[in-house]
Amino acid sequence: MSLDLHHLLLVFTAYIVGAASPGPSNMRIMGVAMHQGRKPALLLAAGVISGSFFWGSMAATGVSAILAQFAQALFALKIVGGIYLVFLAIKAGRSAFASDARIEQMMAAAPTVSGFSLYRRGLLMHLTNPKALLGWIATMTLGLGPEATPTTVAIILAGCAVLSITIFCGYAIVFSTAPMIRGYRKARRWIEGTLALVFGAAGIKLLLSRS
Repeated sequence: MSLDLHHLLLVFTAYIVGAASPGPSNMRIMGVAMHQGRKPALLLAAGVISGSFFWGSMAATGVSAILAQFAQALFALKIVGGIYLVFLAIKAGRSAFASDARIEQMMAAAPTVSGFSLYRRGLLMHLTNPKALLGWIATMTLGLGPEATPTTVAIILAGCAVLSITIFCGYAIVFSTAPMIRGYRKARRWIEGTLALVFGAAGIKLLLSRS
């Protein structure tokens, strides 16, 4: 399979649309960036990126495509992911209803979260997100044909890896800037409420999904 730049552009465009569109991972990175700052958001993003690399490698080797054919495995993944998203929704909802004074109190009294804990949260979020798995299956199915060479696989994976780092770290950097932080303080309830709705809807959808 010869390298077709137009075909690669189509594959990378499809990946950008899937990865950059609002979803649990992006919304959480945005929330952490505005609430806790750039470094915590980048650590969370690193976990999300690692999860993305994992699913990409699985999709490239065909393991994820096999996993998708086993209803029990995918069903278990959806249940775990749905419960985790509902848990995040409850946390965001409680934060939305808390007073500003209460939030400041909680932040002052909250134990320091280590970098590994933030990284682990991002990794767990992405590994338990079936949309990430299915998105990678779609991307690799679009990009790879029966005559695909290892070079083609490597180029698609490398390109999507660069895009993944750019997108997720970009969210962490942009939404940790001073204007965004000031905006967050003014619109904290709306942002946390939106997070709660997004996480809750995504979690319930996973839990009720039959396919």
